Amino acid sequence: MTSSPLHTPPVNTRHVETRRVDTSTLTVLNLSMSDPRVRPLLDELALEYDTRYGNLFGRGAAAEELNRYPAQEFAAPGGALLIVRENGESVAGGAFRRHGPQTAEFKRIWTHSAHRRRGLARFVLAELEALAARRGYRKVYLTTGPRQPEAKHLYLNTGYEAQFDLSADPETIGPLAFTKDLPAGSRRRPSRR
Repeated sequence: MTSSPLHTPPVNTRHVETRRVDTSTLTVLNLSMSDPRVRPLLDELALEYDTRYGNLFGRGAAAEELNRYPAQEFAAPGGALLIVRENGESVAGGAFRRHGPQTAEFKRIWTHSAHRRRGLARFVLAELEALAARRGYRKVYLTTGPRQPEAKHLYLNTGYEAQFDLSADPETIGPLAFTKDLPAGSRRRPSRR
């Protein structure tokens, strides 16, 4: 599968200048969790989670979180795991699994630390949303941690609705939940497993 042009609103550049992603250099692959091209995503996510949350949940809790769901939950027909490659390198990715009959839960949305502030996370979201809609999902549910303000702002800036009080201290909330209705175009009924 190759990447499609990004059809989302411009990135909010109030605080940090963001370079626009050149989608012509990207390849989007739908892979299994065991594919070696997925390993950079999982390794860096574990490091990121341990760095941000180690003193909150304990060192090693990241590995537990990353292994919470069986790999088959991220496989078709109910799920997917997308890796974005550029020049032979895995630079971003994300996955979804079935959360309900018509709701996909997005997980593992990640951009390699050397490739941040380019719009890749926004690109991954658009790719995940398009695939979920083609698979018949009508809604997306996702969570992010209280120590990931950049993720919170990404979701708010791409049309996700916070399912928590935005004025509250995120540390008092725990996981920050968001939802978004997917556009009706190119939907079909989700396959049951």
